[in-house]
Amino acid sequence: MASISRSGVSPVDVPRAETARPGELPLSPRLYSADLAPTRAANRTWGRYSLFALWTNDVHNIANYAFAIGLFALGLSGAQILAAFALGALVIYGLMNLSGYMGQKTGLPYPVLCRISFGIHGAQVPALVRAVIAIAWFGIQTYLASVVLRVLLTAIAPALQAYDQNAILGLSTLGWVTFLGIWCVQVAIFAYGMEMVRRYESLAGPVILVAFTALAGWMYWRCGLSIAWSSGNPPTGSTMCLKVLGAAALWVSLYGSMILNFCDFTRNCPDKRTINMGNFWGLPVNMLGFALIAVVLAGAQFSIDGKLVQSPTEIVAAIPNTAGLVLACLAFLIVTVAVNIMANFVAPAFVLTNLAPKLLNFRRAGLLSAAIAVLILPWHLYNSPSVIVYFLGGLGALLGPLYGIIVTDYYLVRRSRVNLPQLYSESPEAAYHYRGGVNLRAVAAFIPASLIAIVLALVPAFDTLSQFSWFFGAGLGGLIHYALADRRARHLDVSGEAIAVDSAQH
Repeated sequence: MASISRSGVSPVDVPRAETARPGELPLSPRLYSADLAPTRAANRTWGRYSLFALWTNDVHNIANYAFAIGLFALGLSGAQILAAFALGALVIYGLMNLSGYMGQKTGLPYPVLCRISFGIHGAQVPALVRAVIAIAWFGIQTYLASVVLRVLLTAIAPALQAYDQNAILGLSTLGWVTFLGIWCVQVAIFAYGMEMVRRYESLAGPVILVAFTALAGWMYWRCGLSIAWSSGNPPTGSTMCLKVLGAAALWVSLYGSMILNFCDFTRNCPDKRTINMGNFWGLPVNMLGFALIAVVLAGAQFSIDGKLVQSPTEIVAAIPNTAGLVLACLAFLIVTVAVNIMANFVAPAFVLTNLAPKLLNFRRAGLLSAAIAVLILPWHLYNSPSVIVYFLGGLGALLGPLYGIIVTDYYLVRRSRVNLPQLYSESPEAAYHYRGGVNLRAVAAFIPASLIAIVLALVPAFDTLSQFSWFFGAGLGGLIHYALADRRARHLDVSGEAIAVDSAQH
């Protein structure tokens, strides 16, 4: 059996020995694999542009545009929408940095990072919550991308519409071909590992920026260089403040899943400055540009014919030129695939690897999660509002408490000091064994915070507070966990018993 010492652990640094030497704790094969080990300095290839491109793809996706255009339809003015996104972007920037620093300093993927606060076995709960959400949305986003591909193919070859009339398990023949085609493309990209993911995201970023900027410019020209800045009478006074704050809070909630596992990407960054600069251009600056484009698209369409569009796909579908329609559809396909891989493919791959590191590696786990996404027939989920609201919405309400507990434990309880080797040991003497591998204090904080967040998010009586449910959950989870945290563990880390991680060594 391999063993680990206090000096650190990495894919190649783990000593191989049949028995542990005195003073060392045994390395558990149920907890360790090369994919779960801290990233070494030599392998940290994600720079500022990599993060900027990552966020460009994620921000400029169809679902986000539908959300922003929806605010215009609800009566908010262009200026109010820009204010809401500016506020939300600043909050997201701060939260992502906190999450990103943890990954950069420790080099750990999200499921292993969860072991610090929840224990080596208790970490499976927060990891699985993130994975279930990701797998469901991976299937849904793949289906939505296949719909765009169907539009593109029938525009090029109208005869293909004959294969779009039947139904096999809810999809037409053409629907199955396009769905499986998009699925195969994503799996092929992912099969080459995180470096290929980085390259694809870097390539897709500029394409998306150019495509949406060109679409907004075309719409601005169509409406005679004058757009409507609201669809009615914008709210004023306290009502305006509440709506702007609510929109900003919902915008933050949309990023609740990525806020949790952003460490899966920043573990590949060389230093904090890379995260600060990449996130600055990728989040606040990028999001303001995104909001401006959304306002132009919605305002221009409303100025032209008084129509309130629901999504940029409606604008694209009305492009009279076939070549323009095809190019716009290709851009939408590129961004949807990019978003799906980063937000809904990487996370479950690490989680499933963490469940069975002896059987699964990163690629096998990714393929398994992609297969599950097909088996759940995601188009049925998408077409069932109750499933989206109550199942995925309920799971989404758990993300705030998880973030509050993990961040509070890392920064306030442990003061950013982690004993990396003991995260991979099942020995009762290990720092993260707690009681049977589960930190019951973290669980005790998670349960009440989650229940309150779910009630606020789903119960109609609390509709005015539902948009702030992520913040209530994160705040309560963090406060309760800090109050219950083991004082001895806190003293252990602060006193230096646990090693302080130097990213340059891992």
